[in-house]
Amino acid sequence: MRAEAPRENGRPRPAQLSHWIGGRAVAGEGTRFGDVFDPSTGQRTRQVPLAGAAEVDAAVRVAAAAFPAWSRTPPVMRARVLFRFRELAEARADEITRLVTSEHGKILSDARGELTRGMEVVEFACGIPQLLKGEMTEQVGRGIDSWSVRQPLGVVAGITPFNFPVMVPMWMWPVALACGNTFVLKPSERDPSPSLEVARLLAEAGCPEGVFNVVNGDREAVDALLRHPDVSAVSFVGSTPVAEAVYRTATAAGKRVQALGGAKNHLVVMPDADLELATEALIGSAYGSAGERCMAISVAVAVGEVADPLLERLAPRVRSLRVGPGTDASVEMGPLVTREHLDRVRSYLDLGVGEGATLVVDGRTTRVAGLGDGFFLGGCLFDAVRPGMRIYREEIFGPVLAVVRVRTLDEALALVDTHPYGNGTAIFTRSGAAAREFATRVQCGMVGVNVPIPVPMAFHSFGGWKRSIFGDHAVHGPEGVRFYTRLKTVTSRWPEAPGVAEFVMPSSRSH
Repeated sequence: MRAEAPRENGRPRPAQLSHWIGGRAVAGEGTRFGDVFDPSTGQRTRQVPLAGAAEVDAAVRVAAAAFPAWSRTPPVMRARVLFRFRELAEARADEITRLVTSEHGKILSDARGELTRGMEVVEFACGIPQLLKGEMTEQVGRGIDSWSVRQPLGVVAGITPFNFPVMVPMWMWPVALACGNTFVLKPSERDPSPSLEVARLLAEAGCPEGVFNVVNGDREAVDALLRHPDVSAVSFVGSTPVAEAVYRTATAAGKRVQALGGAKNHLVVMPDADLELATEALIGSAYGSAGERCMAISVAVAVGEVADPLLERLAPRVRSLRVGPGTDASVEMGPLVTREHLDRVRSYLDLGVGEGATLVVDGRTTRVAGLGDGFFLGGCLFDAVRPGMRIYREEIFGPVLAVVRVRTLDEALALVDTHPYGNGTAIFTRSGAAAREFATRVQCGMVGVNVPIPVPMAFHSFGGWKRSIFGDHAVHGPEGVRFYTRLKTVTSRWPEAPGVAEFVMPSSRSH
């Protein structure tokens, strides 16, 4: 006879999650726990332990102890662990995808796409023996050779957001591990289960104990990681205020930091653009994942006479968005991640109306049958938005698209260039000259031409400009390898006879 699950207030008691330290699940030692919700129902489904400084220290110490052996493991053997992980993750892709949807709310196809993009970084990192090759010069002086190598940093940490609980951590840890570092991940406490599943799969793939660790928590855990003397580098993705604070705190503690912040991505629609293509691009990029993407398009810049025809196509398409639970295959947009975030996004709608923008489509009226407690908001569309408005300047991170009207391409460029964020941007046009002018001049880290979400593939690198990034390195790709290693140059001579003292700087001429 099967025992009945423990119940609380008439409902099944939420499952209690753990940390992952030293190759095994570790229960939280403290008394602080966070609630994890199913955004489609609004029901609490899990509890996650919130680590304090002692648990962070335990994870870092385990990672530090594992570093010497892992860093001395031949790169090809480290890559084989990632190969095995890839096979396991592919076999369990449906399970991982369902975990993402159950805690974040995004539709299953979007969750599967997230996993796919993350796995592409794993595949890139599997080529680490080639990527770690240095340079060698023979005979830099008489009988002297010189060569360079890239060596791992030590224990590195990743602090990741709720919106991509699989992909964003995979921007970090596959490259870090392949380069020979050990890793401590602090995922978002809003959707921590996918990271724990990844840890289990890595262990099954043969990753040694302590090489990859997961510590769940909130700001207390983050602060402990930023200040821990044995953490050599920190990778962060989140809002700009937090990214800046992470950068300042960690660099002050002597750490290498890459901190990616917020965005306000503009899509410029030229008068000659294919309007059907531009409309569908705006719908997918503004409302996919309920707008909870750092590469979501949140501003449509309509140039010249294209504004009215564009609005005529956009408005009915936004109104007809199919909103519902992420597990429904017919749905185009799921719920927001938490009640608090839903309330925050709704407050921006009130603000925009108060600032004088025209709310063409009001998603606050959207209802999902049978799911009255879910965190749902329909697509929202503003017109007549001006650059001085807060709904234009600030990152809303929800299904809200603002249309700004300008007269020329130069005015559109000025909007993008003067905005404090510079993550991604795009232009839709049939003109090669306009596209080239835009791509050359625009002050932004990632640019699309008739591509609304120009996220680079894994073998390139992801990163914005201006207040969308703090630090000198973008993530994954070649920049990721440079971030997770440091350069060492060796100059060698093997003399056959005793030498004499030299009182000048050695050079090719003096030898």
